[in-house]
Amino acid sequence: MFEKILIANRGEIALRVVRAAREMGIHTVAVHSTADADAMHVRMADESVCIGPPPSPQSYLSIPAIISACEITGAQAIHPGYGFLSENANFVQIVEDHGLTFIGPTAEHIRIMGDKITAKDTMKALGVPCVPGSDGGVPTLEDARRIAGEIGYPVIIKATAGGGGRGMKVAQDADALDVAFGAARSEAKAAFGNDEVYIEKYLTTPRHIEIQVFGDGKGNAVHLGERDCSLQRRHQKVFEEAPGPAIDADTRAEIGRVCADAVARINYIGAGTIEFLYENGEFYFIEMNTRLQVEHPVTEAIFRQDLVREQIRVAAGLPMSFTQDDLEIDGHAIEVRINAEKLPNFSPSPGRISQYHAPGGLGVRIDSALYDGYSIPPYYDSLIGKLIVHGRDRPEALARLQRALNELIVDGVETTVPLFHALLAEPDIQKGDYNIHWLEEWLRANIG
Repeated sequence: MFEKILIANRGEIALRVVRAAREMGIHTVAVHSTADADAMHVRMADESVCIGPPPSPQSYLSIPAIISACEITGAQAIHPGYGFLSENANFVQIVEDHGLTFIGPTAEHIRIMGDKITAKDTMKALGVPCVPGSDGGVPTLEDARRIAGEIGYPVIIKATAGGGGRGMKVAQDADALDVAFGAARSEAKAAFGNDEVYIEKYLTTPRHIEIQVFGDGKGNAVHLGERDCSLQRRHQKVFEEAPGPAIDADTRAEIGRVCADAVARINYIGAGTIEFLYENGEFYFIEMNTRLQVEHPVTEAIFRQDLVREQIRVAAGLPMSFTQDDLEIDGHAIEVRINAEKLPNFSPSPGRISQYHAPGGLGVRIDSALYDGYSIPPYYDSLIGKLIVHGRDRPEALARLQRALNELIVDGVETTVPLFHALLAEPDIQKGDYNIHWLEEWLRANIG
């Protein structure tokens, strides 16, 4: 087992890794920008190293700075958290070239899944159901017209190197395709330096269902059920729950088996998430995230497993501590992402926290790096906390979420907490009757 690991991240996820490592008796090294010198993950880690000024390219995305921090402190492994360098294959290769261990999948698997077309081709070959669409990149408008005509409108055009909703355009008919194709390519070029796009059938009322998988890198893998992440704004998740309200036990077992078998066959190591659109009883693969997800706590809650601990174990060469037969769902869990944002425009709201009180009680967990007097810097993602609740069933989880939101105090900045109070009053949310378009439509009608 490692004696010391470095956490190449910040905020609540860095603190999450510190906690898991501490329970395992592993010393931790926090890295931070000058803007994060007083951050909670810096305070809680055993050691800390300043790796640069506030801009991410000069600190949290600086591979030389992070490698240097490992060499200075003697850290043997790096946990990337999520975001930043967590899915950067070049970073993984450099880590390994320096004799260090990356706590996550191999560079090869990150490369395969990082390119949407290659990922789709790989999953098809492994028996994972995919959305009908182009077999690869679509180089010309004429090709786009032909493919769209074959699969039928509406279609969605996506950047092959895309993420976060960028480089994605929907064409409802042939007349709209010309503009959507050009706009997607331009946006992809500006965002990713790569204007290659592909085309898929656009599903009208799907849910976003993701399967949590975990492999040991030696041909063994399990699935830990699904999460429903359909409540999204601009392709960003805001509310996640497990198990999914629309998935029955037989369906869960079958798609879970398909996903676990797929990652086992490629000797995948560590945590991963296979994401699908789900409509009319059918699953359609959209992408695989080769890292820990923001919403991993809901899976941990219903399976009573520590996924970060397990990541560290398998990276150190140990076998997984559970088998598929050990994994049984216990109850229901929901997570809401609390951002420092001002409604109704969701504009960033950095500033000083004048008062903070975390909710508690049975079945309540909050992953946050906030504290009284902390100043939220303006340079990074606006996520300031994740509120997770667990109950014996979905109604109890919803009741606990309402109670916990009422207990939560975050003064000094604007947050998205009022959004969740409003959502919990909606009959569709209470019933679990929603799809990936529901929240956008509700926001237009209720928030403006």
